[in-house]
Amino acid sequence: MLEKRAILQRIKKFSKLYLEIGGKLLYDDHAARVLPGYDPQVKIKLIRSLMPCDLLYCVNARDIESHRRIGSSETSCAIQALKEIKKLKRKGINIAACVITRFAKQREAKKFKKKVEKYCPVYTHTNVPKYLESAQGAIAGLAKQPYVPVSNKLCIVTGVASGSGKMAVALSQIFHERKQEINAGFAKVETFPIWNLPVAHPINRAYEAATADLQDKVILDTYHWKAYHKKASNYNRDIKNFALLQKLLKSITHERYPFGYRSPTDMGINMAKKGITNEKVCIEAANEEIIRRYYEYLENFKKGKEKSSTINRMKEIIRAAHLPIPS
Repeated sequence: MLEKRAILQRIKKFSKLYLEIGGKLLYDDHAARVLPGYDPQVKIKLIRSLMPCDLLYCVNARDIESHRRIGSSETSCAIQALKEIKKLKRKGINIAACVITRFAKQREAKKFKKKVEKYCPVYTHTNVPKYLESAQGAIAGLAKQPYVPVSNKLCIVTGVASGSGKMAVALSQIFHERKQEINAGFAKVETFPIWNLPVAHPINRAYEAATADLQDKVILDTYHWKAYHKKASNYNRDIKNFALLQKLLKSITHERYPFGYRSPTDMGINMAKKGITNEKVCIEAANEEIIRRYYEYLENFKKGKEKSSTINRMKEIIRAAHLPIPS
């Protein structure tokens, strides 16, 4: 597997690697729709192939308290997280801990903590004020978080949804490791956007559609272009945060280019393009996914579960993809 090989190469660079895995962990139906032939369970199979490893599972306390739903489903973050933790345990994966982030002793979060403690240790991280706004403030905040003991060279950091605090947890761990003079590093695995496909490629447009509620946009990674004179596609939040992230990482690692990364794209491991054998079929599937997402968001908007800004964003994406806006 190309992705596994790339991860193993990255692991060799460090004494310990914290690998963030985003997106849907157990069953990635979005990827399966956009990339026909893609195994929706490939992430969990990848993790099992990399064992022995540890896993940190992150959940945002504010999402638990607000009963945030996962995508268009009726399943709450708390229920989904508990379900995934149970399944991971059954598959023999060592969950070093569930980390509840932005914890402020919320009532629902405390209830969730008691339920999860039956299956794995639970740690709580408090909110880090101005995280990724002030390197000095972030360092002070990360230093206060508890260290979760992990014994293996590879530690997977994942979570129930976007905004679960995966990167902050990984950076806190790395901060504590580096204090002990352990050469800990960071990398991330994300299927979308696909960095070596054009910004406007339908597959990357389909990613924008999947995250229209977050207002994500796929744009050129200007840091990558400046460093290597090579075009790379990435999403706006990663690029926007990179300068501040670099400052934060420099404070932790004392390296000019922390972990050797000169761009947000450098942090990622993504071999998806090499797996595309019929681009035409994938383009058709991606365009179908964009329209499918529009109807899904529209239905939720009519039920009062989605914002008008999401519908407007979807219309922008459809126009950019040169597709007719459904009536």
